[in-house]
Amino acid sequence: MCRTLALLTLMLSSCAALAQPRAPAPIVFFDLAGPESAALRDFYSKVFAWAAGATGNLSVPVTSPLAGNLRSGDATEKRIYIGVDDVSAKLMEIAANGGTVDAPRFEVPGVVVLGLFKDPAGNPMGLVEMRDGKPRIP
Repeated sequence: MCRTLALLTLMLSSCAALAQPRAPAPIVFFDLAGPESAALRDFYSKVFAWAAGATGNLSVPVTSPLAGNLRSGDATEKRIYIGVDDVSAKLMEIAANGGTVDAPRFEVPGVVVLGLFKDPAGNPMGLVEMRDGKPRIP
């Protein structure tokens, strides 16, 4: 009887362990590539005030938890979205510093205000209009 009870206890504790949700794995690093890392360093420093070291290492603030999306599409396309006060003004600044505008400021009603661009190396990026530290919802 004791052996059966011990086995049952072990089985139940094993099942409970399997039912426990795993902690999600955090994003801990990102990198952006281009033919001239110095040009990227200058662009992101001027446009977004990201201070990068001589080797390109940088640390930037992030929202937490960091939202994301899995979608159908070209597997080579990834986009980092950067929070800004004014999407239209930032897109003008991006264009003035060697980036290109993919989509001017647009609103997704009830969701977010966005703008899309490519940095000077052609990396696709996005902008999210922020108010008081949160995405602006039109």
